[in-house]
Amino acid sequence: MELRYLSAKLKPGALLMGALLLTSSFAAFSAQAAEDMLRKPVGKGAYEMVWNPAEPGLFIATSQSRSLDKGGIVYRLDPQTLDVTQIIHNDIKPFGAAVNSKTGMLYFGNTTSSAVTAIDAKTGEVKGRLVLDERERSENVRPLAPRELVVDEATNTVYIGGLGNPSVLWVVDGATMTLRTTITGLGKMNTGLAVDSDAKRVYTTNADGEFITIDTATNNVLSRKKLQEGDAAHMYLNLSLDKAGHRAFVTDSKAAALLVVDTQKGEVIKTIEVPESLAVLFNPVRNEVYVTHRQAGTVSVIDGKTYAVSKTFQTPTHPNSLLLSADGQTLYVSVKQASSRQKEATAPDDVVRIALQ
Repeated sequence: MELRYLSAKLKPGALLMGALLLTSSFAAFSAQAAEDMLRKPVGKGAYEMVWNPAEPGLFIATSQSRSLDKGGIVYRLDPQTLDVTQIIHNDIKPFGAAVNSKTGMLYFGNTTSSAVTAIDAKTGEVKGRLVLDERERSENVRPLAPRELVVDEATNTVYIGGLGNPSVLWVVDGATMTLRTTITGLGKMNTGLAVDSDAKRVYTTNADGEFITIDTATNNVLSRKKLQEGDAAHMYLNLSLDKAGHRAFVTDSKAAALLVVDTQKGEVIKTIEVPESLAVLFNPVRNEVYVTHRQAGTVSVIDGKTYAVSKTFQTPTHPNSLLLSADGQTLYVSVKQASSRQKEATAPDDVVRIALQ
């Protein structure tokens, strides 16, 4: 998720729900190292995606137009054709996304409203909403902004990073949508977030260059280590775990490198040369790592054993978030159009489906 969407106050209003079957023609999208690649427009402000394994479907959060739409839309897409099969209207804008595959509950972070919304993946019904920072925005007050969400399915707990200076981590009961606790003092802009249920650990990264390990049993910070020394600027945006290998892959939006971190020691074990990066996703089925490079307009495929870049997909304009199918053989990429506060995109953002070879 782009960091510019971080401030607004919650506006009252009921959620409008609806399902609409749509069809659209598709266009084959050719790119380097891709034999089976499909690209389709979905909607403005496309951000994060989740996969519902119970009833296979791809859900994507879209914030829609900044100037024309107060709310947003969650689209359900057919994972094979990328056709829209359901539209779930939201009265506030969804950005980040997570799912509990055991309960079939979807969670969407409402960044500009400092809230989180729970939606039933089967029915599209809104099951709850929690405002995480109730302060009114003013000249002197900047409410904390939820960005990344992850779910510990073993305890049905939703962890939500609250960006600020300092940042927090909200710990939310996934069943009741109530706040269990808030972990504070997590540095400036703790954007990266991942959970390992088996190890009872949550990991987060921040703009202070830290890799922070939290015990999910006690909600205590176990360690916080600076990953790189020196005066160079770093912004560790996202991370993805290789749980079996005790590795975390960390993107940096300010340096041309992907870091591989030993999660047990909190130390960098490898620096992979790639363009400045946004999203990262580890695939244990194929032992591969996928990384989006927003400015370069590409997606890198990295061998998890050798750390060599094995393929590069061209996905202009701005590849954003990543998602894997349940079998690990298909990669999905949300791709944003060029847009700014001064000139909003006129075309919708896209979703790309890549059959991994």
